[in-house]
This record gives sequence, C-alpha cells and structure tokens, in this order.
Amino acid sequence: MRKWTYPAFLFLLCLLFLLPDQGRKIQANAEVDLDAPVDPPKVEEKIGAVPHGLTTDSDVAKREAESISRRTLRANAEKFEFQAEVSRLMDIIINSLYSNKDIFLRELISNASDALDKIRFLALTDKEVLGEGDDAKLEIQIKLDKENKILSIRDRGIGMTKEDLVKNLGTIAKSGTSAFVEKMQTSGDLNLIGQFGVGFYSVYLVADYVEVISKHNDDIQYVWESKADGAFAISEDQWNEPLGRGTEIRLHLRDEAQEYLDEYKLKELVKKYSEFINFPIHLWASKEVDEEVPADEDDSSDDEEFIVHMNPISCSSLTVKYTLMRTAESKSSEEEDEEDSEKDEDDKKPKTKTVKKTTYEWELLNDVKAVWLRNPKEVTDEEYTKFYHSLAKDFGDEKPMSWSHFNAEGDVEFKAVLYVPPKAPQDLYESYYNSNKSNLKLYVRRVFISDEFDELLPKYLSFLKGIVDSDTLPLNVSREMLQQHSSLKTIKKKLIRKALDMIRKLAEEDPDESNDKDKKDIEESSDSNEKKGQYAKFWNEFGKSIKLGIIEDATNRNRLAKLLRFETSKSDGKLTSLDQYISRMKSGQKDIFYITGSSKEQLEKSPFLERLTKKNYEVIFFTDPVDEYLMQYLMDYEDKKFQNVSKEGLKIGKDSKDKELKESFKDLTKWWKGTLASENIDDVKISNRLADSPCVVVTSKYGWSANMERIMQSQTLSDANKQAYMRGKRVLEINPRHPIIKELRERVVKDPEDEAVKQTAQLIYQTALMESGFTLNDPKEFATRIYSSVKNSLKISPDATVEEEEDVEEVETESSSKETESSSKNEEVYEEDVKDEL
Repeated sequence: MRKWTYPAFLFLLCLLFLLPDQGRKIQANAEVDLDAPVDPPKVEEKIGAVPHGLTTDSDVAKREAESISRRTLRANAEKFEFQAEVSRLMDIIINSLYSNKDIFLRELISNASDALDKIRFLALTDKEVLGEGDDAKLEIQIKLDKENKILSIRDRGIGMTKEDLVKNLGTIAKSGTSAFVEKMQTSGDLNLIGQFGVGFYSVYLVADYVEVISKHNDDIQYVWESKADGAFAISEDQWNEPLGRGTEIRLHLRDEAQEYLDEYKLKELVKKYSEFINFPIHLWASKEVDEEVPADEDDSSDDEEFIVHMNPISCSSLTVKYTLMRTAESKSSEEEDEEDSEKDEDDKKPKTKTVKKTTYEWELLNDVKAVWLRNPKEVTDEEYTKFYHSLAKDFGDEKPMSWSHFNAEGDVEFKAVLYVPPKAPQDLYESYYNSNKSNLKLYVRRVFISDEFDELLPKYLSFLKGIVDSDTLPLNVSREMLQQHSSLKTIKKKLIRKALDMIRKLAEEDPDESNDKDKKDIEESSDSNEKKGQYAKFWNEFGKSIKLGIIEDATNRNRLAKLLRFETSKSDGKLTSLDQYISRMKSGQKDIFYITGSSKEQLEKSPFLERLTKKNYEVIFFTDPVDEYLMQYLMDYEDKKFQNVSKEGLKIGKDSKDKELKESFKDLTKWWKGTLASENIDDVKISNRLADSPCVVVTSKYGWSANMERIMQSQTLSDANKQAYMRGKRVLEINPRHPIIKELRERVVKDPEDEAVKQTAQLIYQTALMESGFTLNDPKEFATRIYSSVKNSLKISPDATVEEEEDVEEVETESSSKETESSSKNEEVYEEDVKDEL
C-alpha cells in the first residue's frame, strides 16, 4: 500500500492543476462559438451596391446570432443583428423623421430607378448582363395582394448579392453614423447631406414586416427579411419564383396603412412623386370590361296558356269567351309557324347577354415625357403646351403666354422649364406673404422633392410655373427639405435671370410694344397676330408682381424697371415703358415726372398738371395703391431722377420774373402763413406749376403725398398718432397771375386785420386742400364757410336765422291714435266676415 500511495498522490495532484486550464479553454471556446456567426460574410466595399445604399466598414459591423421568432422569419435562415445605430435610426424614422408617410413609395421607386440605371450603365460595355426576354426589360412593377395585405415593388435592376444585402440593408454608411444619430436626437437638425441613404427604412412607416427578394448575376437568389425589431435574417430563396435579375420588396402593411392597398391611391402617389422617372412604372390594375356570355333559358315560354284563378261558377262565361279567343289565335299562329319553321331553324343562334367582368393588366403610370431632358430645339410648341397642361393640371384651351427651356452648367448643373400662365390665380395677392407654396416643382434625378420650397424663386415670381431638375443638388436625410447650401443661391440667381429674360422677350416680340419704325418690320415678318397684345395681357394679370419685385429685389431692380408699364398724359390709353417715356422727353428735361392718385380721370384734372401740360411735358399716371410704395424704392432710372409733381422741388424751366414776383407777393405770403398758423402750414410760396387754379397744397419731398395719407388712413389697424411723423410738411403754393390772388393781395395791403379777408383766405386754403387730394380735419367748419359765402353772394343778411318748426298739439296725436285703433278693429271685423262667408 505504501508503495502505491505516493505515486497516486502525485497523479491526483497533477489532475488538480490540469483540470482548471482545460475548463477555461472549453469556456473560452464556447464563448467564441456563441458569439461568432456561422460562416460570417466578408464585407467588401461597393460590390454591386445599389446607389444610395447603406454601407459601412467591416470592422464596425458586429453581428451576433439571435433566436428570432419562427412565425415570420424562416427557420433555416442565417440570423443577424442590426447595428445599434441602425436600430436607433429606425426608431427615429418611424417616430419622428418623416412627417409624410406617402414618401415611402417615392423612396422605393427612386432606389429601383437607381438600380436600373446601374445595370443599364454596365450594359453599355457588356450587353450580356441584361439577359434575354423579360429580364432585358428595364421597368418597375407594383402589385397588390389585398387579401394578405401585401404591397410589392419589383425592378429588373442590378440586384443584390448576399453580401450586398448584409451591407446595404443592415448597416449605414461609414463611421459617421453615430455622430449623425446623436445629432438627430439632440438637435433634430435635418440639414445633413444625403450620404446616409436611409430612404429604404421609410418602409417601416407603413409596414411591420418586410421581405426583400433579390437576384444578382453573380449570385443565387436570396431573401432578406426583418420586423424592424433589431434583427434581420437572410436565407437562400427556395419559396418564391425566380426573379431572373433584380429586386422585389414586399411590404406587409400595418393595419393603419391599409389605404395603400387602394389602386387609386398608388396611382396618385406615382403621378405626384415619380411621374418623370426614366423607366416605365407599371401597376397591376383591375379593369372592368363587357363580355358576351350565353343567356340562361327561361323556364316559362312566351306561349304559356293563360290561367285565370277565379271562381269557375262566377267567371264561367268569361272563361269560355277567353278560351275561344286563345284557340283561334293559336290556330292562326300555328299555320304561320309551320310556313316559317324551316327558315327559323337554320337562322337560330344561341342567345347571349352582356355582363361586367373584372380583369387585371399592367397599366403604365408615367406616360408623360420629361421634355426638359430633351434639346429645346427638338421640342415643338404643341409639346411644350401639352407638358404645361400636365404640369399645372390646367386642361383648358389657353396656351401659356411664354416659356423658357434651358440647361445650366457650371458648379451646379440643372435643367429647367419655366412657364408664364395665361391667367393669374384669384388669390395670388391675397395670401402673398402668408403662403409658402410655390408653383415651381423641384426634382432631383427626376424624383419629385417638393413644391413648397420658396428658396428657388422669390415671392414676386411665384406666379411662374415650371420644374427644376438637378443631378448634383445635395439632399438632406429625409429628402423632404433642402438644406441651406451655396448651390441653392446659384440656382436662384440663374432662375431669376432666365425668368426676367423670358418676360422681357415676351414684350420685345409684341408688335404693340415696338417703336413705330420697328412695327412695319414686325408686321411684315410675322405670319400671325398671336403675339400681338400679349404683354399688355401679361401686365394686366401679373403687373403687380413686377412692382413688388422692384420693392423686394434690389439686385434686379433695374431689370424689373424695364418691364414696368403705365399710362401717361400722352399715351392715349395705351401702356408705355420707361424707355419709351425717356425717348419722348423734351430737350433739357432732366427728371421723369409722375403723379399718384386713385384714378386716371381724377389725375387728368389735377391742378398739379396745369403748367406741365401747357408746356407739353409728359407725366406718368400711377393709380395702383402699391405704386406709392414702389416709388419709394425706385429713385432713378437710366440716370434720370423721378419727380412727384405733387411734391416740392418741381423745376420747369426758368422764369426771369421769379424774383420780382416773390418780392411783390412777399407781404401776402407772410400774412397768409400767419393766418394759417393753426392749419399746420409750413410755408406759403409762389408756385411754378399752376396755370388756371389760384393755389394748391404740396407736401415735402420725402413726406407722404396726399394719396399716401389716404391709403394709410384706410388701413384697418392704422394708428393716427404713429402716422403723424410720416406726414410731410404742407406748403401752400399760390398762382401770382390769378385774379383771386391779386385781389387778395390788394385787400391785405389795405387792411391786414380784416376778418372777412381772413375768412376768405381760410376758405381758399381749405378748397385747395381738398382739390389737392387731402382730407379736411374739420369738414363742418369748411361747410359753414361755404354757406356763409353763399349768403353773401345771395345778399342774405348774416343775421338771418332758420325758421323754427311749429309744435304739434298732443290732442291731435291722441285722436290720430284713436283713429288708428278703430281702423284696425274694422279690418279685424272685415276679415272675420270674409272667413264666415267662405
């Protein structure tokens, strides 16, 4: 025993040292086996990736095997976990990123178009990649399964291998993902360039389970599936029919997204977002047709005997009579039938009836061609008109007034088509500053982005309709808003320039806008009068927009000023431009004369124009309320200053007698200024603008005119106290050649304190104030002075009073009330008598 005890002890001691090491190795190996997926995929960069797909570095992707419910995911599929960032991102997408669920279809069609673009590009060098038959058809197909609540989108693009499915649908681009998600959660900033390509994940806005079936030329067909619960599975496809090549996405729609099983809804979304995709988009749509089917034979024939269900005793005679009649008729009919029986048997055909039958067929949804992608020289006017009606949803007969089709190259490349509509919308200016909706649609690679983006055109050009399509414009993560990027400013500048050139060309091609010398040439060269009067029509519809542009756009103010049109004292009711006005200016005239008011008829009779008209000067009439604001910004044009003839500073030639007149009327002007001290009159001067009127009231050069005061006072929320500082100082200008002014000067020299003369001076001033367009502060006082003047002219005593009215006695009132009561009683009695007689 002692012999074996010592070796046994040593053996047991060795086992104690060896067993812990083996256990640790077994445990380590078990942990490695549990963590490592079976046959882990090798992630390589950009192998068959769909454009805008999701990519990441292989060292960042960490996948762990996980037991997933077998109710939805296939049992023999290889299971993966989404990156932590992807799971967080999907939560953001589903809950907050996308504000409009409809865009999921746009994103999927856009991705399908990208896949088709890539296979088409590869086919340029290798035609065999397309295959034969249906595989060679580059198209997108949409199909509905209403019973199972499945929406399918299929393309015949490049497809995805197993590695592509893991890389593109399980990860996000590069290591910037964490920073992106963190920024999204903290600040909600969407202004990030679309390098992350998360458009595919928008499917979880409407679906709770998604299958992606894909076949690449270099691999077998696989199925990618996920419930957006943090994991996805990929397996070899042994259940679905072979795709040949391409990708099919099946969306198992949520209960609250059943509206997307409606064919009409899908057609509407495709028309809105993907109408101009390069590839045809087909929908498996139902259609009712008329079909002829055999008619069912009637159980009862037309020759059935008539049976009378009556009492045979009471109806015996009627029955006998009817039986005899039927017998005679049957005999005659039998004889006729025997003669024609042989012919009828040969001509007899089986009876049919028309029934409604529902059939299914592929319906093309994007049949409108993108004309902006073609060469402008190859597009006809009819095609431009048809495209406008489709774009603007205007199916009337009127053509657009003008259009501009151009390609912009440089740092930012884009194509655009702009239209001037034939009519202005009724609410164009009612919601001018409140509406963000633009008539300009923004596309990126022929995918519709937004029509509520007012950064491409200023508000004053919002009446233009058209599209802008850019291949280089950066997008944010959701493709719903564009970021503030320098390229947008470049696009905006080019669009404004092209739009103004288009409007200017519309004016140049109008025969009514040309000079007399050019009219003959235009009339001889033109074959039709379609362009005649087009600019006048444009101005009547959109002229206010041009004026608002001058106010808002200082950069293009001079270009917009060339588009201004107005009537003048010499235009004979026709519209005139500033260039035409300058060409007709008198020699030595340095200023452009204009006047503002409520109507042309009122301005033509204005005392401010008397001397200008007499000396053959042309004056512009501005009758639109916005013109008052316009002329505060349009200070000059072509080195010519604008001069409001109702304000100070008007210069009309030189008069050698000015100094003498001022000196001779010095006493009158000084006296009159003192008399009108309470009327807020700044000064009384000799006028150089009057011819027939005795006096007129003008305002200071930089103050409000009478028309502007009227406009501001009519504002709903106007504050008279705050407006007081903007009212210009008023100056009374008198006509030294008028007999009233001369007589008044003589009276003042004789007796400056004469109250009658003061009253007359006040009356003259108030009359001039009204004639100049101002509103009287105290109309009652003015009326009193007028009536007093009328009394003097009629030689009525100033002390004459109005006769008092005689009082009516109360007795008469009571008697009249009694008569009224008796008459009403008589009427009631009469009505009762009439009712009794009836």
